[in-house]
Amino acid sequence: MRLQGHHALITGGGTGIGAAIARALAEEGAKLTLVGRRLENLEETAHHIRSSRAKSRGAGTDSELRPSTSLGTNEVCAFSADVTERDQVAAAFAAARAAHGPVTILVNNAGTADTAPFAATTPDLWRRTMAVNLDALLHCCQAALPDLLAAEAGRIVTIASTAALEGFAYAAAYTAAKHGALGLTRALAAELAGTRVTVNAVCPGFTDTPLLDRSVAAITEKTGRSPEAARAALAGFNPGGRLVAPEEVAASVLRLCLPESAAINGEAVIVAGGEI
Repeated sequence: MRLQGHHALITGGGTGIGAAIARALAEEGAKLTLVGRRLENLEETAHHIRSSRAKSRGAGTDSELRPSTSLGTNEVCAFSADVTERDQVAAAFAAARAAHGPVTILVNNAGTADTAPFAATTPDLWRRTMAVNLDALLHCCQAALPDLLAAEAGRIVTIASTAALEGFAYAAAYTAAKHGALGLTRALAAELAGTRVTVNAVCPGFTDTPLLDRSVAAITEKTGRSPEAARAALAGFNPGGRLVAPEEVAASVLRLCLPESAAINGEAVIVAGGEI
């Protein structure tokens, strides 16, 4: 229980990498607030974590668990918010503090990965991609910063991508946004150096998540490849030649959140099976 007493807020915590991070931090004792647009997914992840904790403590069946509306007593709660909207972010953080106290760990995980040839990248696609993958970091980091600076060990971890480190064809908007996310990570890490707050990024390669499933479906529709062939092609972009598991990304996030990781700051941790 190395995160006992910590309060972690995770954006996009309902599925894929975000849900895996939530489980990993919960297993180390952190109280959790999950934030995202799809409340049903967030509540499902929260329910599974509550159930797992209750069973590990011998608390009985799922029917005996406290309802999600008991925010003051639950160790994990969920709030619906669009992280691209500053007012909604502020409201979510206020609700999180009311539930669990000051935020000591922020995990910026929410993201989108629409693709298109550069010539076909519309202003709407560009703005939407920037809003979710980059603007949301501004809103969430600024909302969390007062709490983090007051904490004994404040942590910001942003889920970037290997697209933050190299260029990907047909993903100009996504690549630009993730480069921006890594740039913000490094700038904020430099600004907060000497405080008790660290700021790092985790850069996964292609990861086996529902987001990747949507990419596979798009490739299949546009090229006529089978889903298996499309998944194999995406896995081939990773140096390790296989898809990354969400739990592997979560393990790196957990490491960065631990109190003993105070000397790791401004880093881009690659989780792709090899060097980029």
